[in-house]
This record gives sequence, C-alpha cells and structure tokens, in this order.
Amino acid sequence: MERSATDLVDVLAFVRVAETGSFARAAERMGLSKPVLSRRVARLEQQLGARLLTRTARGAQPTDIGQAYHARAANILAELEAAQEVVAEAVTQVAGPIRLTAPLSFGIRHLAPALSEFAAAHPKVELDIVLEDKTVDLAEGGYDLAVRIGQLKDSALIARRIAPMRRVIVASPAYLARKGRPETPADLADHDVLLYAYDQWRFRLNGHWETVRVSPVLRSNNGDMLLAAVTAGLGIAMLPTFIAGPALETGAVEPLLLDYPLDEGALHAVMPPGRATTARVRALVDFLVARFGPEPSWDPCWEARKER
Repeated sequence: MERSATDLVDVLAFVRVAETGSFARAAERMGLSKPVLSRRVARLEQQLGARLLTRTARGAQPTDIGQAYHARAANILAELEAAQEVVAEAVTQVAGPIRLTAPLSFGIRHLAPALSEFAAAHPKVELDIVLEDKTVDLAEGGYDLAVRIGQLKDSALIARRIAPMRRVIVASPAYLARKGRPETPADLADHDVLLYAYDQWRFRLNGHWETVRVSPVLRSNNGDMLLAAVTAGLGIAMLPTFIAGPALETGAVEPLLLDYPLDEGALHAVMPPGRATTARVRALVDFLVARFGPEPSWDPCWEARKER
C-alpha cells in the first residue's frame, strides 16, 4: 500500500516540540494554537505508526524513536530552509548566469554594445549569448531569455514588448539613377527586388493591407547581406530600420514609397515562466526596455528624411 505524503508542517511541529520541550512554546514559536499543533504531532505519529514524544505534565520529551526521527528530520528541514534561501537570493540579487538567444544582425549591431553596458553594471552576472536567426525552443536549449523580432506565436512563454520594429524600402542612388524611382508599390514589378528569405511585401493601400507580388533577383536570410547588395546597386530591398539606419543617415541608400505604410512589428523579450522571476533576468529585460524603447534610436534618421 502506498504511504500518504507527509505534511512538512506536521514534521516541523514535532521538531519544534522536541527542541523546546513544550507544546506551548513550540506553538508560540510557530504562530499556531496549542491544540492545532498537538493535532499535527498526533497526525504525524499516526501516519508513522510510532510514538515520537512522551507527554508529561511538565512538557514533552522525544522517545528513542523520536530522537532518531528528530535527528534526520531536523537536518532535512535545515536543508530545505537553505534551499529556500538560495531561491530567495536568486530572485533578489542580480547575479548568476543568463543564457540568451537573439537574431544575428540585431545581436551584433545593437545587442552587443548594450550587453557590454549591462555586464559592466552587473559584474556578478555571467552572460552566455547565442546569435542565430532561427526560432529555438527555449526550454530545450536551456535559455533564460530570447530577444525576438516580429509577431509572436501563442505559447506559454512570457513576453514583454521592448520597442517597435519598423521596416523601410531602400535602394542606392546608383540603382535609382539607372532604373528610376518607383512611385507606387505596383511599380515594383518593373524593378530588381532583393528579398529577405520568403518574406512578403505588404503595404497599406486604400485603407487596407495588400500583399504586392515581387520577383526577386536575390534572396537571403540575412539583412546585412541584403544591405550590402542594395548598397552595391543590385536592387531594391525591404529592410528593418535597425539595419538600414546608418546607410540612410549617410545617404548610401535612400528610402522609397514612404507614402505607403508597411506593417509594423515589435522587439520582444521572451522568457520561460520560471526564468522570468529571477532578479538577473528581470534586470536585463528592464535594461533592454530602457535602452531600446519606447522609440528606438535607429529610427529618427529616416523619419527625418520622410518629413523632408
């Protein structure tokens, strides 16, 4: 027959009586009434099938079995208390390892310098960073945190929005001089398009979203590769502003079709439920929100050009 689970409060009640030699003092120490504490000890004895305490008018003393049980139970409770202290320290101190995954280009361009600042401010944190563009299973990979771009799928993960993620259509001055400037999304059919993987180009047209079909001359799963191709004059691309920003600022590429809004995504911090409670992960997420949000620093360069 399977033995029922032992209530740790019952065990603690017995240990406190054994330590104090008194039901009254043990009850006061635990914040319980004496009858409640007495019932808990009696229930433990009944479950174990042995008398643990000898009750007298002057108090209570452990029996031989009770002494042996107390020695082990007290050690177990001490270990449990130490384990709780470890957890309490983990959720209050910014220290310990953080395993993080993020997209490659964003990680190199923006996350790396930000994490350098965070590490300098929190020297007891150990950062383990994996940069890759594919979406990984956080639990399987042992990750505390993921920085993700775009729309999030429904899941049990905890997500916090960091900043908006915008995109812009760009081409180099040399390409525009050679092929002309598209004035509407429909004009893209006559241009050389550089496509991110199998992305779709959606514009806000006549009050609703429309997908514009394009025939790419090049595909790539990396935004920096596309930016290099655009800068070289190979064609027109839709790029995140966090990648295109510096090239827009210098004039190496020019923004196109700014009168036709593109759908907007977001930068999120995504965490498994258990990781979100630790102080070190909370501190890092708070830092990223303050560093990149609510409006990211890489956007004003092309917004200013849009206004002109």
